[in-house]
Amino acid sequence: MSVQMVLLPVFIQIGLTFALLFAMATTRTKALMSGETRIKDIALREPNWPAGATKFGNCFANQFELPVLFYVLIAIALPLRRADLFIVLMSWVFVVTRFAHAGVFVTSNDVRPRSLAWFAGVLVLAAMWLYFALKLLLLI
Repeated sequence: MSVQMVLLPVFIQIGLTFALLFAMATTRTKALMSGETRIKDIALREPNWPAGATKFGNCFANQFELPVLFYVLIAIALPLRRADLFIVLMSWVFVVTRFAHAGVFVTSNDVRPRSLAWFAGVLVLAAMWLYFALKLLLLI
């Protein structure tokens, strides 16, 4: 697999993270500018943001949990030349689950579909790690 094919889903995932960062900053700025939230109420990271800003903030923070294992896998697999078609396809599936998770998170925030999207991502990532470990250790 080419480096570009392996890294494209990573770049898309990073794009999602930046999009959530900008959305979080926008919603928080609007809350501060409108007076809905005061700086002194959030200065020490107190959870006093309105619901919309909280959704984006939590969703952004979530991009530094499960996706970290994805980044580590790609960062190890790429230089070891173990990022094959399976890894690339599963990377895309993982990124799609992250978009689904984020989409539910920042809209309805319905915990059931959000949890299903999250768990689907967990299963895909676990399969990727298992495949990678078996491929590396057993040379399959």
